[in-house]
Amino acid sequence: MKRRPLAAGRAHDVTQHEEIAMRILRSHRAKAGRLSLLFSVTALAVALAVAFGGDPNAVRFSASPAYAALGSNPHRIADVAQKVLPSVVNIASTRKVRVSMNPFFHHFFGRRGAPPQHRLQRGQGSGVIISADGVVVTNNHVVKDAQKVTVTLADKRSFEARVLGTDPKSDLAVLKLKGASGLTPIRVGDSAKLRLGDIVLAVGNPFGIGQTVTMGIVSAKGRGNVGIVDYEDFIQTDAAINPGNSGGALVNLRGELVGINTAILSRSGGYQGIGFAIPTNLAKPIIKSLRATGKVVRGYIGVMIQGVSAEMAKAMRLPHTKGVLISDVVRGGPAAKAGLRRGDFVTAISSTPTPTVAKLRNLVAASSGKRLSFEVWRNGKKQIISVSTGRLGSSPLARATRRAPGAPASVGKSGLTLSPLTPTTQRHYRVPRGIRSGIVVERVAPGSAAARAGLRSGDVILEANRVKMSSVRRFTQVYKRSRDRVLLLVHRRGSTLFLLLPK
Repeated sequence: MKRRPLAAGRAHDVTQHEEIAMRILRSHRAKAGRLSLLFSVTALAVALAVAFGGDPNAVRFSASPAYAALGSNPHRIADVAQKVLPSVVNIASTRKVRVSMNPFFHHFFGRRGAPPQHRLQRGQGSGVIISADGVVVTNNHVVKDAQKVTVTLADKRSFEARVLGTDPKSDLAVLKLKGASGLTPIRVGDSAKLRLGDIVLAVGNPFGIGQTVTMGIVSAKGRGNVGIVDYEDFIQTDAAINPGNSGGALVNLRGELVGINTAILSRSGGYQGIGFAIPTNLAKPIIKSLRATGKVVRGYIGVMIQGVSAEMAKAMRLPHTKGVLISDVVRGGPAAKAGLRRGDFVTAISSTPTPTVAKLRNLVAASSGKRLSFEVWRNGKKQIISVSTGRLGSSPLARATRRAPGAPASVGKSGLTLSPLTPTTQRHYRVPRGIRSGIVVERVAPGSAAARAGLRSGDVILEANRVKMSSVRRFTQVYKRSRDRVLLLVHRRGSTLFLLLPK
């Protein structure tokens, strides 16, 4: 059905809502019959009621700040795009990669005597200007191992860039354009003020085709455990993000930077409606540190932590699940010195809620050398414990082998095959010498209760229902006395965690 455009003479006399209503009416007039006319009148009445609020009993929704920012200006989104485009750049990187030698040369040089072969690999991404003198923020993976980085501005000027610093753990990098001045920096906003449903624009250079703006909403906040980087607190959006958008800007309708576009979740490699951006509140201290020292120093308190399920909260008599459980405390670390204990349930740090493991890790990481107040639940009571953070170091994790000799024994219908912790099993599973009691998980039957609980071969069960394990027999006794589940404390590859074993 062909629609007639509105008369040119009425273009300035008809409001946006009246125009919608008139289009609905005309589309239905084209249908024959009295029933069609009835539908048309009804559609017009509904459209006008929505447009002018004619129904005093209608439910009214408060507008999101993002939608309110649109105001009465139908060109608001275009204005925002025009404002931020000069601050978003295209980044081209060149790196040298080693390639396999052609088998033809094996005849002349042998497999070991052949000269190494390299080729230049070119990559593209995006970046955001944050200072007029040419400081640019992008993703670490855009410039990783690059021998040369070239940045092209929106006005087609190009500059060679120097990498000031990179942080693989957050996938951020900071560049400095050589000889640049008088650039247009983007205004950095507060990502904490974003709400689900807020409109955002993703600006970047997808597939190297040139500057592109896409629109979507904030689909989720605080996304962690995605497996992209070590420190995650992503903004999730359905604004189209494709290869080449990495390092580009995610902006709100005030033209403020609220995130650095980083990754997509896709089975095809292209856009499928799930994109992730690093929030500015997480990026700010990292960028500041990279600009000043070229590296990032993170806070450390010396604890192992995990999330809490509803069943776990019930078994441990916790008030709710919106917190983080301390599963182990490093001897001599800041947390141990302050008095934090295994089994403490952290609900807030310095008045900031910690509903997830990612949130707690990010708060501590951003507070190196600071004193933090931990709000914890212990034995049914709320406590405030002050902890002075240290600097994060690196320590090797113990590795577990798959098999070890011993005298394994099965436990009921749990699906577990256990062995005592002996010097032999301790060496084979490389259990730290500090662990002197416990029982080793030799095997976990596929599909069993133990498998569903997350137990693995090589785990060391330290406690069962808060009782220390000294033998397989002792574990069997505790298991048989339990009604529906057993709360386990397990050592795994240098860390400890709580697990629930159903019966």
